[in-house]
Amino acid sequence: MNKNSKSGKLAGASILSAIAASLCCITPVLALISGASGVASTFSWLEPARPYLLGITVLVLGFAWYQKLKPRTAEEIQCACEEDEKPPFMQTKKFLGIVTVFAFLMMAFPYYGHIFYQKANKEVVVVSSNNIQEVKFNVSGMTCASCEEHVKHAVNELSGIVSVSANSEVGITNIKFDNSKTDKETIIKAIDGTGYKVTGEVTKDNPAHGETGHVCGPNGCK
Repeated sequence: MNKNSKSGKLAGASILSAIAASLCCITPVLALISGASGVASTFSWLEPARPYLLGITVLVLGFAWYQKLKPRTAEEIQCACEEDEKPPFMQTKKFLGIVTVFAFLMMAFPYYGHIFYQKANKEVVVVSSNNIQEVKFNVSGMTCASCEEHVKHAVNELSGIVSVSANSEVGITNIKFDNSKTDKETIIKAIDGTGYKVTGEVTKDNPAHGETGHVCGPNGCK
């Protein structure tokens, strides 16, 4: 196997590992585009492996470029086919360059994936400020900005939502809503419909998982 063939196969491996590294954040965007919001969290289990997949991608790409740029051996120089035969496009430096750019775009996807979500532009009419209620939920499965935006998008589809924010680092979604137009159960169903799951309500006595591990859920606090 010549070095062109090796670099071509390594390029393919780097694409696969780069996509896998960010699949947990790419899926929510694909789910929004396709309308299959329930599959948004399908690959959230890959998030713990992300640093290793990123490392594999960089190592594979580095080795592919080494194979492509290293000086030819005497045997390769003497081989007529190595000198005269034009390699396929997928074994050229140009293709490897395209693969490298694509791989780095995939690896960086969690940092710009939120741009695919349009800002919610809806008018909220509140009859009385006394109707405004705030609730915080522990939401499992969120791993990046794309996950946050998917949850926010689903909640904003409901009527009576004043504001919604999500934090994937602590797994908390904070919502203000007009309780004359919607309720907690409806909001929970909207979040669960994305594939991410509400595991309980955060209260003063029962903070977020990251603080004490206590959760206040439908069956009481524990």
